[in-house]
Amino acid sequence: MSEPRQTKQSSFAPERVIRRIFGNQREFRTNLSLLSMALPGIALLFIFAYLPMLGILIAFKDYRFNLGILGSEWIGFQNFRFLFGTDAAFRITRNTLLMNTLFISTTTVCALIVAILLNEVYRSRMSKYYQTMLFFPYFISWVIVSYFVFAFLNGQTGLINQWIDALGIKRIAWYRSAAYWPVILVLANLWNGIGFSSIIYLAGILGISPELFEAAQIDGAGKLKQIRYITLPMLYPMIIILALLAIGRIFHADFGLFFFLPRDNPLLYSTTDVIDTFVYRSLVELGEISMAAAAGFYQSFIGFLLVVAANWVVRRFNEDYALY
Repeated sequence: MSEPRQTKQSSFAPERVIRRIFGNQREFRTNLSLLSMALPGIALLFIFAYLPMLGILIAFKDYRFNLGILGSEWIGFQNFRFLFGTDAAFRITRNTLLMNTLFISTTTVCALIVAILLNEVYRSRMSKYYQTMLFFPYFISWVIVSYFVFAFLNGQTGLINQWIDALGIKRIAWYRSAAYWPVILVLANLWNGIGFSSIIYLAGILGISPELFEAAQIDGAGKLKQIRYITLPMLYPMIIILALLAIGRIFHADFGLFFFLPRDNPLLYSTTDVIDTFVYRSLVELGEISMAAAAGFYQSFIGFLLVVAANWVVRRFNEDYALY
């Protein structure tokens, strides 16, 4: 019984290989036009994302401009020891993870709610106006936003403290109280990014077949049940993909948000100091490019591990929702 089975496997194995090769070639010819359109993007990605990876060597060297990357002295992990040997190492890592986790969760939930609301008025004349007003803050620099925030939170002339005075409540020294700033930064991040994220989710909602909603209405399902049983399940793959991409940058903080809004105030470092701002100050004060490169490599490497781990968890529950 074993010989015929071996003969059967050996006779079918080459056929499977041939079918796979010619099938891939046929698919390649079919999608040749699409692949040719993608070539400029692939070339830009290779030039600006993969070629600069040579700069990773700077993280392991005592970089000198006159010697270049390859000529500088190799010092191993000394730059990483400097980064993690400071008292601020735990603080900046905690703040970066905590704040980015809050950003991901709040932006995802609020963007979904806004997208669902926009979908309800999509055919209205005011729909484009709503989308424009929500998307506009995405293009405003954090430098400009910091002046608006200062106008609201200034201890002497700030609008918030004037309203508090009118209510007979004691004024709050916002730029001396670190405990308030996680909430302030979350609100600022929502104001800035909710429009962009909601438009992405709105595009996903518009891609859902209207027949599903029509069938649900015939069965007597109201708006809330349609959202619960149709809209959200159909958006799960998009939500998971965007969450995985966000997790990949969970160790990268928005420098403009954390540096300009708190105005680099040392009194607020306990809740606003993150890896990016710490590296910037270290680079300005010490001029150590190698240490900055080590911090960037550390952020990217941990982000890569987190994406792999999160994708593995997703695959354990549902392979169709995994990124790869």
